[in-house]
Amino acid sequence: MASLTVTDEQVGATPAKVIQPAWVRIMHWVNALAMILMILSGWQIYNASPLFGFTFPREYTLGGWLGGGLLWHFAAMWLLMINGLAYLVTGLATGRFRKKLLPITASGVLHDVRAALTFKLGHDDLTVYNYVQRLLYAGIIVVGVLIVLSGLAIWKPVQLYYLVMLFGDYPAARYVHFFCMAAICAFLVIHVLLALLVPKSLRAMIIGR
Repeated sequence: MASLTVTDEQVGATPAKVIQPAWVRIMHWVNALAMILMILSGWQIYNASPLFGFTFPREYTLGGWLGGGLLWHFAAMWLLMINGLAYLVTGLATGRFRKKLLPITASGVLHDVRAALTFKLGHDDLTVYNYVQRLLYAGIIVVGVLIVLSGLAIWKPVQLYYLVMLFGDYPAARYVHFFCMAAICAFLVIHVLLALLVPKSLRAMIIGR
């Protein structure tokens, strides 16, 4: 009985498994803040010169007018660029991207999509991403790079003319920037829904365990 008691105490003292390290959690929430600021201020900027036949409701924009929107957008831009670059470098240097996001296969994605649609996709081990998560997270990294590059092309079209040429021309860079924003918005909606469906994943991103 004494040995059993000791074992129980040892088990109880075992620290919970770390799912999200501190650097991931910090950068995740900084990125979330920067993205929200950039989206809302970006809608304010878009309203000054719409690409399509609609504008965003004023109450969902940030800045109050074009100049205010630009100030918020540039401030959030530096936050997103610095934090995003740090995330990319750290993710590559630690091997996190390779371990978490690879491999991605078409068969694996299709299998997990079918499982998700039938509510049979497991979330028992949060340290392992399923194929849908891998595709979404890898894809949003690519979208993040594109939105930064297209944003820089729009911001400094003369000085950074080579970036403008990369997208074809200035109007094309604006369209790329807009559709990247739309992709990020869609990702955020899916991301939040998944977090609500699997609350322990949200807890892990807050406290790490």
